[in-house]
Amino acid sequence: MTVKVVMERSVSAEKREQLMELLMQLRAKALLQPGYISGETLVSVDRPGTHLVISTWHSLPDWKAWENHPERLKILIQIESILSVPSKTGVFVDAWASSPQAQ
Repeated sequence: MTVKVVMERSVSAEKREQLMELLMQLRAKALLQPGYISGETLVSVDRPGTHLVISTWHSLPDWKAWENHPERLKILIQIESILSVPSKTGVFVDAWASSPQAQ
């Protein structure tokens, strides 16, 4: 079952370009990972500096392998060091596909 990983990150205006560069590096490496389907990066229209990254993976084990991958962790340390607040991450599945009625 596919999963969507949602990460919320907030930075000051001065750090926005640095964050975007790091996110591009992360996306380039994620593209090469088994199970990676797609990703998008959104910026809030009403909360300045807030970015939402959504990635789609074939399975939870695929995401978990990337979540703990040394290359990802190296970039993640750099990202976390420039954030205004620690990032928030959630993993989601389709509500209808995961409900008992769908089975």
